[in-house]
Amino acid sequence: MSADYAHALGARLRAIRAQQGLSLHGVEEKSDGRWKAVVVGSYERGDRAVTVAKLAELAEFYGVPVAELLPDARAARRGAPSPKLVIDLQRLAELPTHQAGPLARYAAAIQSQRGDYNGKVLTIRSEDLRSLAVIYDMTPEDLTDQLVHWGVLPAGTELD
Repeated sequence: MSADYAHALGARLRAIRAQQGLSLHGVEEKSDGRWKAVVVGSYERGDRAVTVAKLAELAEFYGVPVAELLPDARAARRGAPSPKLVIDLQRLAELPTHQAGPLARYAAAIQSQRGDYNGKVLTIRSEDLRSLAVIYDMTPEDLTDQLVHWGVLPAGTELD
């Protein structure tokens, strides 16, 4: 493992620990001594190499996926721009509230936040669609198909 990678990994470990409001000694206490403060601190400084098994155990202790501890995986997810989806607001307004109510409220909130009131179309990220899919209790792909069927998204729209 290169020194740069070890430091980046350590920074992720430190950030996760800090998000959970734990000091190094707090980690040792919470783990009943399983994780020694000096060892976790040396991982965070990049002074000590962490094995894959230990990293998996630490991720489990923090309650996060291992991928959240890996600096390259996080950068790759953030680095690629997310596809944009264009919602037809005029068509959305024609749909019954029981069908399109959650999407209409979501779109209105985005418009308000952006100060964008052209009223014809609204561009959202694929992450927004994933959030909406949770609200609609559907997979993002099924919601995309539904929105295409309603005429809110253009035919042929697909998630990447």
